Amino acid sequence: MDEDLLSLSRDQLLDEVRKLRAGIREHRDSTGHELCWHHPALWGLLPERSDPQPVVPAWPQFMQGCIRYRQSLDRQLPQAPRSDLPFAPDGEPQA
Repeated sequence: MDEDLLSLSRDQLLDEVRKLRAGIREHRDSTGHELCWHHPALWGLLPERSDPQPVVPAWPQFMQGCIRYRQSLDRQLPQAPRSDLPFAPDGEPQA
């Protein structure tokens, strides 16, 4: 699957690593309501081109998953700052 790496020069490999690290950092640095979004740009960093279509749970099951995810943040990051900013329709937190 990653045979293309064998033909890359050292400089090309370093460029690839930098690109991947930037994508991982962007995803890692997501915060607030951004944590809930579908992130196809991250998958777009891979050389193979595909458009994976996720299986989307029905609303009740989806909301259960959201609640479990938020509960996991309480367990894993109990000291993280909290925000009460509402969600904005365009996806950007309201100030």
